[in-house]
Amino acid sequence: MKIPFKTGNILLPKKNIDLTKWSVVACDQYTSEQEYWEKLDKFVGKSPSTLRITLPEIYLDENVEERINSINDTMKQYLQEDLFEEYNDSIFYIRRKQKDGRVREGIVGLIDLEEYDYTLGSNSLIRATEKTIIERIPPRVKIRERAFLELPHIMILIDDSKKEIIEGLKEKVKKQEQVYDFELNMNGGHLEGYNLNNQLKQEVLKGFNKLMDKKAFEKKYGVKDKGVLLFAIGDGNHSLSAAKTIYEDLKKTDEDYLNSCSRYALAEIVNLHSEALEFEAIHRIIFDTDSDKMLKELYEYYKINEEGKGQKVEVILNGETKSLYLENPKSNLAVGSIQIFLDNYLKKNQGKIDYIHGYDTVRELSKKENSIGFTFDAIDKDELFKTIILDGILPLKTFSMGNSYDKRYYMEARKIK
Repeated sequence: MKIPFKTGNILLPKKNIDLTKWSVVACDQYTSEQEYWEKLDKFVGKSPSTLRITLPEIYLDENVEERINSINDTMKQYLQEDLFEEYNDSIFYIRRKQKDGRVREGIVGLIDLEEYDYTLGSNSLIRATEKTIIERIPPRVKIRERAFLELPHIMILIDDSKKEIIEGLKEKVKKQEQVYDFELNMNGGHLEGYNLNNQLKQEVLKGFNKLMDKKAFEKKYGVKDKGVLLFAIGDGNHSLSAAKTIYEDLKKTDEDYLNSCSRYALAEIVNLHSEALEFEAIHRIIFDTDSDKMLKELYEYYKINEEGKGQKVEVILNGETKSLYLENPKSNLAVGSIQIFLDNYLKKNQGKIDYIHGYDTVRELSKKENSIGFTFDAIDKDELFKTIILDGILPLKTFSMGNSYDKRYYMEARKIK
C-alpha cells in the first residue's frame, strides 16, 4: 500500500503580514454567534486575512453568491499582490498552545483523495468518523470549485499510542526551520510552525508506513479483513467531502486526473492521543413527542436493566435523570445504539430531535412538556478507531473535539488553480 500523504507546495503570508489578523478560526464554528464574527471583522479591518477568503457558515444563507464572488476576487488579489511565500515540497510541524495552556502538535501536508471514502462500510485508508450529510456538500463544492486557493481547517487523526510520529518531532526541529510564531486572536492561543528538513520528512512517512502494516493493525484492533484505517477525519469532514466530489467529477473528464492538484487536499494530522485533544459528548433532546410512549418503546426495542450491565445511557424526563443499561446494543457505542432507536422511532412517530453539548442544558430542556433527553458519557478516545473499524461510521453528532476556540485556525494555503 502506498502512503496516502505527501509533501506539498505550501503558501504562507510574507513576513510583513500581521499573522494575528491573518489567521482566523474554522468557518464551521460560532454558527449562532453573530457578535463573534462582527468583533473579528472589526479586529481584522483592512489587513490581509483568511477571514476575507473563507466563508463562515453563519453566512451560508445570506448573499452567498455575492460572498463567494468576493472571496474569489480577494484570493486573486492576494496572489497578484505577491502576498505569499511558497515553500515547495514541504511538510510543516506545528505546535498550538491552547487557551488552557496545553499544547497540541500536528503536521501539515497533502492527503490523497484516492484513498478517502466517506461512505458507510468503507475499508479505505482514510475514512470519515461520523455520518456525512450529503446536503451539506454542494455549498462547499460551489465555494471550492471556483477558488484559486485552498485553506484547510481539516484535522485528521492517527492512532499513535506511543506518540512517536508527531510528538517525536518536538526535540528534533531547529529554530532556523521555524516559519511562523505568533498569538492567535479571539482566545485561540499561540501558534508556531516549522518546515521539516528532508530527514524528518522521511521519518514521518516511515511512521505512517509502520501504522499501515496489515498484520500489526489486525492484531492491535483484534479484527480480520477490515482494511487498514490510517487516517480518521476528526474535523472538517464535509469540506474534505467537497474536495473529493470535485476530484471524482474531474476523473470523468480528465484522463490525466491522477496528476491533478485536485487529487490532494491540504490538511493537518493530529495524534488521537494528544493530551490537548479532548472528546466531549453530544447529547440528544426530543421535543414535541409522547415521551412516555417513546420510553415504553425503548424498553421494547432493547433489553434494558438498571443494574449496570451493558451500555449506559441516561434518560432525562421532567428534569429527573435515570440511568439505563442496554444489554443487547446495536452499536459499539451507547450514543450509536440510542441514535438507531431514535431514527426508527421518529420515522413513525411525532418528534423533533436536537443535538446539545451541555448536560445541564439537556436537563433544563427536558422540563418542557412533551420532551425527553438522552445523555451519554464522553467517548473513550482509545475506542474511536476500533469503533469506526467495526461500525463503519459513527452516528451524526457523536462527539466534539474540544471548545470552539481550540479548533483549527486557517493559516497555510495551497494553489488549486
